[in-house]
Amino acid sequence: MRQQPSFARLLASVAVTAMLAAGLGGCQTMSDITGSLTSTAEASPDTDPRRAAEIYGERYRANPKDAEAALSYGQALRTSGQRGQAVAVLEQATIAHPGNKALLAAYGRALADNGNFQQAFDILTRAHSPDNPDWRILSVQGTTLDQMGRHDEARRYYTSALKIVPDEPSVLSNLGLSYVLSKDLPKAEEILRRAYASGKADARVRQNLALVVGLQGRFAEAEGIVRADLPPDEAAANVAYLKRVLSRKDNPRAGAATMPVASLNRPD
Repeated sequence: MRQQPSFARLLASVAVTAMLAAGLGGCQTMSDITGSLTSTAEASPDTDPRRAAEIYGERYRANPKDAEAALSYGQALRTSGQRGQAVAVLEQATIAHPGNKALLAAYGRALADNGNFQQAFDILTRAHSPDNPDWRILSVQGTTLDQMGRHDEARRYYTSALKIVPDEPSVLSNLGLSYVLSKDLPKAEEILRRAYASGKADARVRQNLALVVGLQGRFAEAEGIVRADLPPDEAAANVAYLKRVLSRKDNPRAGAATMPVASLNRPD
């Protein structure tokens, strides 16, 4: 279709500005990797993000050398959208604890959130090792490469991650979106359908698959995907959002900061 390349260019430009925006139905399109690396790094899901930042900030300021406090505070800052401050806190923590891989992972993730993709990639390389790779970090490294337009390299990282966790939907979703960014929508759909077929797939996979199907002109099918298994009000909101996204495909500057469904997923 003639519309596909223009929207693919839009995806490439929007991915940077929309990286941390919330996805359809209130889900984040880029989730955190540090929660799986340390049990206390995340705020309670019932806690308001800004309140969590205040609580962890007090704990951090009481003892800035406490690695766990810095990790929790950095996570809370990122969750509340304070990207630059999260980078600053986690940078200082990695200086104080240079061998702490959980801190390095969190710092790399914060750098990626902030658009510092090459630096994020380099830091994440230090957060694990070739003899003990972390599939979550491999997947995040893939997304940073995709953001820099290095799609072939990115896919090698996703492939390495999938060797550790075959058919992991979050990695497959990232791989699928990599093909969206390089304008290969049929291949993107094939991979996103694999992710969607997994019993572990979350709402982000559904959103990304619906987007790719809609971009190929099959809107009724895309609508069915976003409506599946959702309450009527949430389904209607998702369909309305998908319509708005697709209506912008010929206007790359329209709403550039409000199209999170195009962002690259990061595994939990």
